[in-house]
Amino acid sequence: MKISTKGRYALRLMLDLAVNYTGEYISIRSIAARQEISEKYLEQIITHLNRAGYVKSVRGAQGGYMLSRDPSEYTVGMILRLLEGSLAPVSCLDEEESCDRVSGCVTMEVWEKIQKAVEDVVDNITLADMVTRYQEKTEPIYII
Repeated sequence: MKISTKGRYALRLMLDLAVNYTGEYISIRSIAARQEISEKYLEQIITHLNRAGYVKSVRGAQGGYMLSRDPSEYTVGMILRLLEGSLAPVSCLDEEESCDRVSGCVTMEVWEKIQKAVEDVVDNITLADMVTRYQEKTEPIYII
């Protein structure tokens, strides 16, 4: 499994909205500048997030986007699955009809363990957790 640029940028976009939340809508232009990502590309991503109800938007000069829920209600897994689809390492974990070999397939056990490990990570990290880590990493250090 490899996370695409779209998935990575979606996570950065959502984190940016969470970190910079002031109660006002945030423009795509300002997010693009902070994240050094093309506005056009972010517009494509935000469309998916908006349709899924992850963000809300307002048009106009003072318009922009904000999270529709508290950052603690979003997991990394939710965001990645929305943009990436399945996070399964192999397609046979996603298919409704398994192959003829599934009953004796030892490698299937490996793929299932990999998928569980990935899900255990992405489904247990929230945007709120990431905001906390961001603040810890960007906090100024004062030397006395």
